Amino acid sequence: MDKQLTSLYQNRDFVGMANMLEDYTPEALAGVLGEVADGDLVLLCRELNPDTVADALIELPADRQKIILAGLHDDQLKEVMDEVSVGDTVTIIEDMPKSVAFRIAEEEEIKELLEDKNFKVLKPLLASIPAVDIAKIFSEIDKEEIPIVFRILPKALAADTFVELDSELQQFLIDKLSDKELKAVMDELFVDDTVDIIEEMPANVVKRMLAQSDNEMRAGINEILKYDKDSAGSIMTVEFVRVRPDMTVKDAFDQIRKTGIDKETIYTCYVTDNKSKLIGIVTAKTLMLSSPDTELKDIMTENVIYCHTSDDKEDVARIINKYGFLALPVVDNEDRLVGIVTVDDAMDVIQAENTEDIERIHAIVPSDKPYLKTGVISIFLHRLPWLLILMVSATFTGLILNNYEEHLSVLGGSLLIACVPMLMDTGGNAGSQACVTVIRGLALDQIKFKDLFRVQWKELRTGMLLAISLGLVCFAKLTLVDRLLFGFAYTPMIAFIVSLSLAITVIAAKFVGCSLPLIAKAVKLDPAVVASPIITTIVDALSLMVYCNIAIALLG
Repeated sequence: MDKQLTSLYQNRDFVGMANMLEDYTPEALAGVLGEVADGDLVLLCRELNPDTVADALIELPADRQKIILAGLHDDQLKEVMDEVSVGDTVTIIEDMPKSVAFRIAEEEEIKELLEDKNFKVLKPLLASIPAVDIAKIFSEIDKEEIPIVFRILPKALAADTFVELDSELQQFLIDKLSDKELKAVMDELFVDDTVDIIEEMPANVVKRMLAQSDNEMRAGINEILKYDKDSAGSIMTVEFVRVRPDMTVKDAFDQIRKTGIDKETIYTCYVTDNKSKLIGIVTAKTLMLSSPDTELKDIMTENVIYCHTSDDKEDVARIINKYGFLALPVVDNEDRLVGIVTVDDAMDVIQAENTEDIERIHAIVPSDKPYLKTGVISIFLHRLPWLLILMVSATFTGLILNNYEEHLSVLGGSLLIACVPMLMDTGGNAGSQACVTVIRGLALDQIKFKDLFRVQWKELRTGMLLAISLGLVCFAKLTLVDRLLFGFAYTPMIAFIVSLSLAITVIAAKFVGCSLPLIAKAVKLDPAVVASPIITTIVDALSLMVYCNIAIALLG
């Protein structure tokens, strides 16, 4: 380190040092970093450019690399490692402890470790990676390597990863695993996750899975499978902590320690009587803050929110979301506690519901498979029905236009016809705005059918304001821009007819757009089905009829 650098270092001017070091070669910079005290090394690296640190990093010994990598903030570390090649990153990972390796290892590095069959480094590294990330890696590597990597995962992590895989990879793994290995996975799975997997598997795979399940697991599977697929019973788990009201806090903790390892959640314990009827709940927080000799009946919450096995699973998910529950108890027709729905399953239901609504809003038959896993023929069959329906319905618009075309040509020539697309598009967009807003309100349970007139009154007022604004802009555009700038022969009367038609179309579109989803909900139809495509078709027809009749009335 030269005199100027030494002076800056003694004054702890790391910014000044960083400015000087920017012009150093990687080897020279590594030499300087090797002389800096351990406690100052990270402080100096934080002031250097990420690409400068990356160049020097690969020249440093492992102990200095460890200090830098462990000390940088996550965002700084990512910037540095983005500048390091995959090969160099793998080399660095091999000499790092698990805690540091986990911070810098990304998918590309893990794939290279797999290609090199470096299981000594890979095994502890994978053990620290979340199951959902491992599942993503599995989806991108050679299928034949998946069983090898799966076998080096810890049992609990292997089971969690198995749950996160898509059904195709799950079936592939089941075929590759021995009966002993499959049983080890089955023993770690929760019942509700097992049911979700079984529902996607062919009969021969289901038979093998059940053969490797214990009696308790099979009983739980049969309990859940007997319920309708859209009911709360189909997404509940039967693995929860059940306690009695005469238990003490100490007894409850003993019960949790004894059975909690096999339960999906232990944060809430469910108090039941001798007939298994739900009479209260007690949280782990309440237990920890209470005296060991206190009986649960004295500290439990008796006003419990619950659902029935036959309730719609989407309604159950909304309850969990509304109250911020981690789990919701499920009772049968005799009010006996039979299971709980956990927040992770509720979020899956909400995500699936939102995806389904989006697909229906855009006139696509919902599909359970991810896009890249869906075949071309399947996509074709899902899209064709609605396109056919909309194409046929659009012929009504064509009939209206054909009926009035001769009148429009005589009255205003091509100028009136040229404005038709603008009217139809604006009306369709206005209707879609109102429709999507109401559908979202219905999905969040913020709007009900009883609010129909309130919604219509609000949208009518909104539509009037929009109609006035759009009508004035349209009139100005036709008379000033199209006529004066582009030379089209739009007279004030034609501009007025188009603007008036546009204003009426917007009001009508808002009214139709907000009403149809609520009416559909009232007659037990999915509001998303009557969304944008159908509303656009209806509004197109209305806008043409309004436009043509106004033109004939004022010009004829």
